[in-house]
Amino acid sequence: MTIYIAFLRGINVGGHNKIKMAELKNIFQSIGCKRVQTYIQSGNVLFESAEDADTLRKRIEQETAKVFSFTLTVILRTSLELERIIENCPFTEAVLKEAEVSTDVETFYVSILLEPPTQEGIKQVSAFQNENDEFRINGREVYLLLRDGVRNSKLANNLYKLNVPSTMRNWKTINKLNALAEV
Repeated sequence: MTIYIAFLRGINVGGHNKIKMAELKNIFQSIGCKRVQTYIQSGNVLFESAEDADTLRKRIEQETAKVFSFTLTVILRTSLELERIIENCPFTEAVLKEAEVSTDVETFYVSILLEPPTQEGIKQVSAFQNENDEFRINGREVYLLLRDGVRNSKLANNLYKLNVPSTMRNWKTINKLNALAEV
């Protein structure tokens, strides 16, 4: 059995696509996932399954569409992949601490992509990088250092130009999910 983390895109944001975590947990259990656990209301689900990621992703998307009458994107990572996201962080601990100390808002995020972006997409997003907003791409992850926070970031608001389905989580959430996956 593989431990997976499902990142659901665009649920419980601004009153749209509302899903109760108990209902979401039931969906995962109904398709045969084991040890299902949700974490906060933004659509993070840890579970075990023997199925491959592509099959699972499609089944989860189909079942949520059937139950909730709207479509959403599900992006999966294994617990090993999540661990590597943390280990491969391209920003040094000193840079991250400096950014956190200088502001009272969340400043470090990871955008989790369904697939690696193209060079054309990267080029388009690069136009929004500046002294306050930096990004690094490693495979299917975009690490974002947003010194003025996500709400004021033109870079974060233009990630869609990568032309790849994605969902963003703050660094604390990524680390918490990793800790939960290790239990």
